[in-house]
Amino acid sequence: MYDPTVARLTYRALLGRRRALILGALPLLLIVISVAVRALTGADDQTATDVLGGFALATMVPIIGVIAGTGAIGPEIDDGSVVYLLSKPLKRPTIIFTKLIVAIAVTMVFSAVPTLVAGLILNGNGQQIAVAYTVAALVSSIAYSALFLLLGTVSRHAVVFGLVYALVWEALFGSLVPGARTLSVQQWSLAVAHKVAGGDLVTSEVGLTTATVLLVAVTVLATWYAGQKLRSLTLAGEE
Repeated sequence: MYDPTVARLTYRALLGRRRALILGALPLLLIVISVAVRALTGADDQTATDVLGGFALATMVPIIGVIAGTGAIGPEIDDGSVVYLLSKPLKRPTIIFTKLIVAIAVTMVFSAVPTLVAGLILNGNGQQIAVAYTVAALVSSIAYSALFLLLGTVSRHAVVFGLVYALVWEALFGSLVPGARTLSVQQWSLAVAHKVAGGDLVTSEVGLTTATVLLVAVTVLATWYAGQKLRSLTLAGEE
């Protein structure tokens, strides 16, 4: 289910100079904000929660997921180079699964690691806040990567749709419309963070059991459907 050659090519595409600069911009901004906040307000648990929840988890992680998830396959489909990949004796689910693993790894490195560092800067992991949000970033990286990889497979405008979901649905509607929060990867990951942190600082609109089921279901279904779409794309190309 994992092909090293596909993985190497995907890493090279995702970590090219231009895309690496984009991927690194938000984590760097998070660190700078955390240093400034710590210098101005000192160590404060509520402030750490606000920064990590409001910027790291709500903005940085989904945007990085969009870049990594769609970038893992979208450009190859757009420029037609995916035909060369599909001509190799590789199962289509293997291609998708390999690209998903790469997208997850890139998203985790550029989101979870800076989240942990920022949390340690803000309050030294008081009340397990830094670790809780790091776990949330790790968990959401998996679901986001699967969702946005699927978008990259089915649409040429995957980046636009991904940003609409991340910034409009989750950040805007998720904060204003209670019902929308249930269908939010952010809220699902917050349920896991709440379990890690305990207490009332980290909260979620979704219970842990529901969140876990939805995270697994979305990841599995998105990965499966992306494989199906890639298989149909192969058939269209052969015709």
